[in-house]
Amino acid sequence: MAIIHVENAYYTREKQMVLSDISFSVEKGQHQAIIGLNGSGKTTLLQLIHGSIWPLVRYDPVVEVLGKRLGKTDLNGLRKSIGWVSNAFTERISPMQEVTDVVISGKFASAGLYEQVTEEDESQAMKIMQEWGIAHLRGKPFRICSQGEKQKILIARALMSSPQLLILDEPCNGLDLYSREKLLAQVERLGKEEDGPTILYITHHIEEICPVFTHAMIMENGRIAVNGKKKEVLTADNLSKSMGVPLEVTWNRERPWVQVVSNEMESAYPST
Repeated sequence: MAIIHVENAYYTREKQMVLSDISFSVEKGQHQAIIGLNGSGKTTLLQLIHGSIWPLVRYDPVVEVLGKRLGKTDLNGLRKSIGWVSNAFTERISPMQEVTDVVISGKFASAGLYEQVTEEDESQAMKIMQEWGIAHLRGKPFRICSQGEKQKILIARALMSSPQLLILDEPCNGLDLYSREKLLAQVERLGKEEDGPTILYITHHIEEICPVFTHAMIMENGRIAVNGKKKEVLTADNLSKSMGVPLEVTWNRERPWVQVVSNEMESAYPST
């Protein structure tokens, strides 16, 4: 079963084409990284997969997630099987809400707690918090946590429903080097778990694509420029074209690292 299957998806916003001819699949056992410049359509693609937006009907689109075809399934039920971590969600969390409550709210796919919480819920939340190194934050208000702690809290929240699909939308945004590497190490561990979720990881920092990711996609101007196995996609030619900057790619411990080709940049932007 394909975890995600999309065909012929187009989407417009204010009469402007935002997504064009989107067709791709993510199979069980794969973990997909999606990269691209700001405005390339990455977050809009996530909204499509999540069912927050619907593609143009005239192109006969198909959007299937976890074997369920959007438009023919209960979205509320499906979303409980999808964990989504995004910095934008922090704005919906009450500043004084306690960390444990934020984590437990993930079971109900809500921004607050409006359901009866059981001892089992509390036990599961603490287990996940311990696994992600944030158990010491129990009882503390979400607002006083560091950016790195908030990111781990949001991931723990997403894992409360034992999702089959986990979407991480730029989870390392705003983190220092130490916090970023700690978070990526835990993403790597999660991706290797036998019963863990399929991970969809969105970033514009190539070096965040850790070894557990099997496939990569480059988006440009609302289109899929290249998609496939990560080493076939993350080449100097593909990335230079997509980013508009001459780049070199070096692989170290199954992670890609990029740097600008300085001579070419100096000729393009001569010093004055």
